[in-house]
Amino acid sequence: MRIKRLAIATVALIAFAAPAVAAPSLPQAPMGGQQMTTIAPLIKEVTPAVVNITVKTKAPVEENPLFQDPFLRRFFNLPGQPQREQQTQSVGSGVIIDAKKGYILTNHHVINNAVEINVTLKDQRVLKAKLVGGDPETDIALLQVPAESLTQIPLGDSEKLEVGDFVVAVGNPFGLGQTVTMGIVSALGRSGLGIEGYEDFIQTDASINPGNSGGALVNMKGELIGINTAILGPAGGNIGIGFAVPIDMARAVTDHIVQYGEVRRGRIGVSVQDLTPDIALALKLDKTQGALVTRVEPGSPADKAGLKEGDVVTSIAGRTVKSGADLRNRIGLLRVGDKVELAVSRDKSLKNLTVQVAKKEPQTAARASEITPRLAGATFNAVQPSSTQPQRLRGIEVATVDRDSAAWQAGLRPGDIVTAVNREPVTTIDGFTRSVRATAQGPIALNLIRGDSRMVLIVQ
Repeated sequence: MRIKRLAIATVALIAFAAPAVAAPSLPQAPMGGQQMTTIAPLIKEVTPAVVNITVKTKAPVEENPLFQDPFLRRFFNLPGQPQREQQTQSVGSGVIIDAKKGYILTNHHVINNAVEINVTLKDQRVLKAKLVGGDPETDIALLQVPAESLTQIPLGDSEKLEVGDFVVAVGNPFGLGQTVTMGIVSALGRSGLGIEGYEDFIQTDASINPGNSGGALVNMKGELIGINTAILGPAGGNIGIGFAVPIDMARAVTDHIVQYGEVRRGRIGVSVQDLTPDIALALKLDKTQGALVTRVEPGSPADKAGLKEGDVVTSIAGRTVKSGADLRNRIGLLRVGDKVELAVSRDKSLKNLTVQVAKKEPQTAARASEITPRLAGATFNAVQPSSTQPQRLRGIEVATVDRDSAAWQAGLRPGDIVTAVNREPVTTIDGFTRSVRATAQGPIALNLIRGDSRMVLIVQ
């Protein structure tokens, strides 16, 4: 199966209730003298806040890497040429969350590398939008358009969602125009999909198609509870497994962007993993859910607060922690300087510790095995002043490669400089990690510089 960053629309589902449970009900409206099930009033309230987004981007035209070889260029007397670019156009969706300020939420991948962004409202007005800021780690971006007679959608609370809740999706599939579909919440807290850096997806039995990215997922109160983001499908088509970023996560990202123009994540200096029943039994713990602390960095905020290896974090700021990924997500959305209270289980007793979030330092090195098994055996560094490569070069340097490893067999060699992943330029370890993880399935195309040569390496 392939995970696609396409948007989500939902399919209808018939709910069967057990005899002892009250059957869920949908709104009723008079029609022909009878009460008919309908969500038309809700749709009328919601759809004016959902917009279609058209994005123009420029991308370099791929050329035969042999033509970039200096020796061959001299041998065939080929003149030097600047990198050619081609302009492309794509479509997506967005949601107006603040009519007075003209703020629109969408997916980061919808507007990534955009040179022009246009927004089409339901009343067919076309407005030029500017990018306020974006966050590829959560795939959320904030746009702004002139605030003239706009309609916003109220924000809900995704923490209150339950599996089985009815949801409605609105978007722009295939660029057809505004389309509404309906379904249910299939699962909550989905992570480990390799789509984004911070994953806590709402899963829905959505009818997902290209162009719905950035669209609205709303509850039966007409509140925005998610931003439609990706699908799981064999060939980019709908099989009823779609994902949306919870509005609570999107709201936190938006607050960062409005205040700073970017997301400024903090850290507390711990490594954690999921607490499973087997681990709890082996460690003789009385908890079976939470985040198990496996390492505390000396001198870190967590160390100063008294957190220790073997502790189980059960809640943060009064909200239950379900897993290691859950704790990482919540901390990653806090601001630097924020103080947060952690409930920690230690030696069968519960302690409350207050941790102050510190600035997250940029990552400068990484082991490939922590990024993807397909590149296991290699280590990467950001290009340093001591590098043998020219100083004007921007990219990620392959520091070491173990012989006969997956990375070696893929063709990586020490000293290679990775300048792009799947045609997306990379200049930091964090950016390289994001781009590689975004390709959960399918080949990874690495643009490399090796000595005086440029090449494209395909990693299967």
